[in-house]
Amino acid sequence: MPEGGRVSIACKVNGHAHTLEVHPMARLLDLLRDELHLTGTKEGCGEGECGACSVLLDGELVNSCLVPALHADGADITTIEGIGGSSRLHAVQEAFITAGGAQCGICTPGMVLAAVNLLERNPNPTEEDVRTALAGNLCRCTGYVKIFDSVLRACQRTQAQT
Repeated sequence: MPEGGRVSIACKVNGHAHTLEVHPMARLLDLLRDELHLTGTKEGCGEGECGACSVLLDGELVNSCLVPALHADGADITTIEGIGGSSRLHAVQEAFITAGGAQCGICTPGMVLAAVNLLERNPNPTEEDVRTALAGNLCRCTGYVKIFDSVLRACQRTQAQT
């Protein structure tokens, strides 16, 4: 093991290649926030119960607080910073703003990533599909109605653009 007990990993985060030296017991959440300074991914519970730390790991929605950083070796990771672009928001982000789906902001990044993941798999979800897809994400502010409305609005907007 290298000096300091750190291990080298290579991954792609939001389209950019990185080679990082990480502690073997570090979580993916720690790698993103502490090493790459991508603080949009939030730590809520640290137990995989709230979804605030959700990211896409090789296209799958995961709780980054439960994923060892070593599992990121060779992976393609998308965080909230990788959704949309530098000059425009993703349709889900715009809908969260328009429909009032975002309040305090702790759950929002995870909710947005869960919604984006849903719409990539199912571009025309029902409200029940949205509820199921976002079930792993907790919100203590909104009561969820505006969040669900935001996702459905993003779906409608996306369909209108095609």
